[in-house]
Amino acid sequence: MIVSKPLNSKHTCLVQQVLPLMLKNVPFDAKLAASTTKTQNPFTIESVADVLKSIPRFFFQSPRSIGRQTGFRHRTPLRQRILKKEAYNIANNVLVLGPAAYRDPQKVTLGLNKATEFYHWVERFFDFFHNEMTCKEMGIVFARGNNVKGLWDFLKDMSRRGNGELVTTSSVTCLIKVLGEEGLVNEALATFYRMKQFRCRPDVYAYNVVINALCRVGNFNKARFLLEQMELPGFRCPPDVYTYTILISSYCKYGMQTGCRKAIRRRIWEANHLFRLMLFKGFVPDVVAYNCLIDGCCKTYRIERALELFDDMNKKGCIPNRVTYNSFIRYYSVVNEIDKAIEMMRKMQNLNHGVPTSSSYTPIIHALCEAGRVLEARDFLAELVDGGSVPREYTYKLVCDALNAAEEPSLLDDGLRKRIRDGIEYRFRQVMKLVDMHRPFLFSASRHYSAAVAPRWDPLRTQFMLCWMANSQQSSQSRKYVHRSPSVSLDPNRVSDLVHHREDLTDFPLPD
Repeated sequence: MIVSKPLNSKHTCLVQQVLPLMLKNVPFDAKLAASTTKTQNPFTIESVADVLKSIPRFFFQSPRSIGRQTGFRHRTPLRQRILKKEAYNIANNVLVLGPAAYRDPQKVTLGLNKATEFYHWVERFFDFFHNEMTCKEMGIVFARGNNVKGLWDFLKDMSRRGNGELVTTSSVTCLIKVLGEEGLVNEALATFYRMKQFRCRPDVYAYNVVINALCRVGNFNKARFLLEQMELPGFRCPPDVYTYTILISSYCKYGMQTGCRKAIRRRIWEANHLFRLMLFKGFVPDVVAYNCLIDGCCKTYRIERALELFDDMNKKGCIPNRVTYNSFIRYYSVVNEIDKAIEMMRKMQNLNHGVPTSSSYTPIIHALCEAGRVLEARDFLAELVDGGSVPREYTYKLVCDALNAAEEPSLLDDGLRKRIRDGIEYRFRQVMKLVDMHRPFLFSASRHYSAAVAPRWDPLRTQFMLCWMANSQQSSQSRKYVHRSPSVSLDPNRVSDLVHHREDLTDFPLPD
């Protein structure tokens, strides 16, 4: 996932002028510099950094990233990538999965070349002096483009300039983090060990970033090796609370991804062992460390240990938050102890430890419907909507079906139904705004949706195309495709679930 901060409005105009030149593959030479220098020199540190920051979004993104979430989380566990194997698969038209899925290799190469050309062009023709910010953004372009060798050569070249002010420990640590997010963990570890070549000395934050990258791909042996190295007496970078929290969180998350019960128990035991070791060394765990361990214990049905940790939080003055209570609510809902789940949510509200949202109400509503307690499920659904959240489409349908089965559909009044449907429709419109940004891609996709191809398309893909056409006022095309696929119904609520993850969009505010 490519994450970038919003561009500065002052430099947006310059970015909009430079990026079309890159997309058209216009050479950055003396002729272009002569046409630019007729006016005042427009290039500043911030403007050059914004141009470099925009390159990954326009050149390295997949055209299938419509409606993606901002963040670097992956739906499936992240794995170590092998670039040579990916290049071989691309050359032989084999599908590549992971962070580089559906990328255009030619466009990625063009982006890397134009970024390098622009970086040296402003320095050569405009007497521009790069600093740590522009150097870091250029390094991020290399990392996002998966050109590790080019990144190392660039850092080695920049470290020889400016008395080591261009390449610093913080900038190299940021690049290590980006490589870890791209699934290039071995390359991130190699960059960590090459920091001395770049005249940098790793600090505890650099160690934490590398350990986090190793844990994300399940390489706990190297992560523990680095931790043991930090724990040596007199070591320059001793571990801190975040070091142990990263390992505890990774053990709990990665342990649940394994299918073997013995492996799960082993990971949870390692997490508890590290937690006790952290307490023995005098560190005070924060709420994140407690939440990770409590969630892992609840998901492995070790409720006694989870309650013990919860009591320990209160004794040490660590205030639990909504994430803490949600772990208990999910556990009690799964084991059909619904009253205890409700008690936990009321306790969170009474102690002002958090505001319950859809992630808190949904497990309780589902458990109540399964237990046949339809009236209480309806009351919690109304309370959820009154709190300003929108329930999931599946939750709303589940309550409606339960009321219809109990022959009491009138308990859900028309006003509440209208508010829920308006909220779901508003959420759908938010998704379609992102679709409109990628209109050219969808136009190209609609050309391939012919009478011969339509029967072979799966219903969900067809439904997405129909909803986009209906939302973009292409009524003639949508009617034509509906005629070709009469079995597919237009359900905007379902499309919003396809584009976004259910849990992450349920907290949209209700429209006025």
